Amino acid sequence: MNPERNIAPRVFWKSIPASSVRVVIFGGLMAIAAAGFAQAPTPQRPPVGGIGSPADAMIFYVARGAAGACGQNCSEWIAAEGTVQWDTHKRLLAILDRQAGRKLPVVIHSWGESNLNVATSLGRILRDRGIDTTAGRTEVEGCSGKGEAECFALKRPGGPLEAKMNTGDLTCDLTCVPMLAGGVHRSLPAGAKVIVSGMFIRNRLAPNVNDEQRESLTARFGEQFRLYLRDMGVETELLDIIDRNPEPRRRIELPPSEWLRLRIVTAASL
Repeated sequence: MNPERNIAPRVFWKSIPASSVRVVIFGGLMAIAAAGFAQAPTPQRPPVGGIGSPADAMIFYVARGAAGACGQNCSEWIAAEGTVQWDTHKRLLAILDRQAGRKLPVVIHSWGESNLNVATSLGRILRDRGIDTTAGRTEVEGCSGKGEAECFALKRPGGPLEAKMNTGDLTCDLTCVPMLAGGVHRSLPAGAKVIVSGMFIRNRLAPNVNDEQRESLTARFGEQFRLYLRDMGVETELLDIIDRNPEPRRRIELPPSEWLRLRIVTAASL
């Protein structure tokens, strides 16, 4: 049996307006996924995409707060929140294209079982556009006292929305890390945790993947992930740490000293 038979073809996206760099999206039917453990809001948000788009798929919107709300000399940012799914790259490209050349930092809050192929493509888009990254929860003022569906309706048009950053009890998971790695300058707030889990092969249209496919695709996608880390300037030892994890859902916490050594971040936490 040919393990390549059910893999969707690569899709290429051009950066707009002038860049000739092409971003490769490998998140077709077959993908390598991160075993998510961060809890999504309850109840789940409505689907954001078209037909087949799952609830809790990642959305992007512009938020603004007081001076220094998102770091030194930063009061406006792009919030990225939700689960990275097969179509998430479309929404990132759309929000970046609406910024008229402004390079707002992207603040990541990811959760759930995510598509790592697409997470790395998001990182490549961010690097191509020269965007900085960090992690945190964006708390929109207009959502105070409102239910999840009502709050989601406020965020979906893309902002700008008055908000503040909350970095308390923050986890950057295995979906967050490759997105973060795409930042030109990337940082994590003091007190954050970097916790990575294992990876596994998933077919989004069929639950079962036979052993032959799984072994072949794990090796293939693993090499793509290693290449991505190298391209982003992150030590590929990070993948070795993940590969040594015997259980997909077992958590491994990386201490802050490892963030800089592995070059997950480009600056120490403040």
